[in-house]
Amino acid sequence: MPANSRRLANAIAGAMLLAAFGARAQVPAPPTYPDKPPEGLKPQVNEDEPLPPEPKEGDIIQRRPGTGSEPLRFRPPPAEPWQLPGPTRGAPREAPPVPDRWRIMQALGFKFPGYDPYNQNVLKGDLPLWNDPWLKENLPWVAEKLKPDWFFSLTAISDSLVELRRLPTPVAPQTSIRPNSVDIFGQGKQQVFVETLIFEMAAIKGNTTFKPPDYEIRITPAIQYNRAEVDENRALRIDPRQGTERSDNHVGLQTAFVDVHLRNVSDRYDFDSIRVGIQPITSDFRGFLLNDVPMGIRYFGIRDNNHVQFNVGWFRKMEKDTNSGLNDPWTRMRKDETYLANYYQQDFPFVGFTSQGLAALNINREGTQGNYFNNNGFIERPAALGDERGRNYTVGYLGYTGDGHLRNFPGGFLDRWNLSTSLYIALGHEDHNSLAGQGQDIRAGFAAAEFSRDFSWMRLRLSALYQSGDKDPYDHKATGFDAIFENPLFAGADTSFWIRQSVPLIGGGGIALSARNGVLASLRTSKEQGQSNFVNPGLMLLGVGVDADVLPQLRLIGNVNYLRFQDTTVLGVLRNQKPPDREIGWDVSGAVQYRPFMSQNVVLNASAAALYPGKGLKQLYDEDKRGPQYSILFNLLLTY
Repeated sequence: MPANSRRLANAIAGAMLLAAFGARAQVPAPPTYPDKPPEGLKPQVNEDEPLPPEPKEGDIIQRRPGTGSEPLRFRPPPAEPWQLPGPTRGAPREAPPVPDRWRIMQALGFKFPGYDPYNQNVLKGDLPLWNDPWLKENLPWVAEKLKPDWFFSLTAISDSLVELRRLPTPVAPQTSIRPNSVDIFGQGKQQVFVETLIFEMAAIKGNTTFKPPDYEIRITPAIQYNRAEVDENRALRIDPRQGTERSDNHVGLQTAFVDVHLRNVSDRYDFDSIRVGIQPITSDFRGFLLNDVPMGIRYFGIRDNNHVQFNVGWFRKMEKDTNSGLNDPWTRMRKDETYLANYYQQDFPFVGFTSQGLAALNINREGTQGNYFNNNGFIERPAALGDERGRNYTVGYLGYTGDGHLRNFPGGFLDRWNLSTSLYIALGHEDHNSLAGQGQDIRAGFAAAEFSRDFSWMRLRLSALYQSGDKDPYDHKATGFDAIFENPLFAGADTSFWIRQSVPLIGGGGIALSARNGVLASLRTSKEQGQSNFVNPGLMLLGVGVDADVLPQLRLIGNVNYLRFQDTTVLGVLRNQKPPDREIGWDVSGAVQYRPFMSQNVVLNASAAALYPGKGLKQLYDEDKRGPQYSILFNLLLTY
């Protein structure tokens, strides 16, 4: 291009730019509009707008409250031009300053105190940490590191418990608390107070509206104080000189894990994740086999738009504190490992029902560690049975569990019923059995089912449970079923006397018929610190229960369970007597749950349970002299 032409083009372009900026600079200011119509001007009415048609039969008729006037039929007025000014060309955009999209309400002037968990709260994971004013002012370097979407969630729980009970309590062999106490079992009244504070803290990264978090770090410390009073020496400690009262406290660690989101496998956020650390794990719907917080590594995910869930993991038991049952992170972990894989399929075999298949392998090598005594001086491993030699075992579990509605069950005759069921077989080997004095092949089974039906505000429950028992403790087969770490929600759960209480049997109370918060008649030292035992009498349970929501705040619960051993040969061997009768008796319980705010923030529970002995229990404990065993508890839960 010649030089003159280039100069001419530059001049024209400059003139156009000058005109454009000049025109913009001369745009008049947007006109102002009064906030009310001019004086004497009445609101306009759309006279040409037809009235809505007369209502027909079956239509919803709108009337003014409290009057019998005609149905509301009116013409909507047009928009008033002085109230809705249109946008003006070139006017600057006006918007209130918003720190981020989570704090729109705060930008509009809404302020919520930190103790309010029902509105936006940085302590409840509602707002990202990096833009928190307090954090930016006091810890700016932390706020900078937390960009852009780290959240924090805090849950605080106070669990207060008062329990009064009567259990068969052995008389101390060295010296009794009162003269002429020559019976095997003495006075069994006990009083327990427990206060537990739980603080669950979680740091979460990612937008979790529709997908799982990218990272999650969760820590749950627990602090407990407990006090117990009994009527007999040596019931609380091995040394009878330490009396009939005991106060204890413990600081435990219930969870401490890191969760990493590995990938999404579909546009509906089906995913794969891995979790490492102390974490909760429940093997089935009701917690019959494994319901614990061990150390572990878990690979899990979902498929098919959340119709399929799976878990694959390795877990190692944490040692528990004796008197609180909380994890004890200050001691070494146990040589008790579990490999677990389960698979959930929703809407199988019919819509509304979820099926689960499970395989687990429990490897226990604590027989090589020598004797283990708990904090009160009683032996836990090996159990005080037979020759008391240490033992190792390897046992595999295969199971099926199902839970859901039977509305779509073929035939339609169960359309208003629900079903929860569990089936397990245990196969394995233990290198030494204390009673048989030799190794045993483990062959045992378990089945449980609960049918329920809702009648408006009331639910009826029918329960049945079968635990296989051992017929001959001296053969090469152990046929009594036992779990890895049970904590079942079944047949009344912790309101039931049999499930909630640990009923002592032999060894100065060191061996119990059933574990605390367990349903199986397993003859273990304890569920928390003892080993599984597959030479046991087994159990049959038949029960009926009712849950009645009489008010939104008030629920009444009642349960009646009939209990019976499968085989009592092993009980006769342990007591060196003729095998007792198989009948345990009737477990009757009732509970009240009150939620004054119709939420879980304040929950008051009260329950009472009694075990009315059958012929077999009378032969074991001579219950005719003392009356039924009972338990009364009051529990207050406060949650933030």
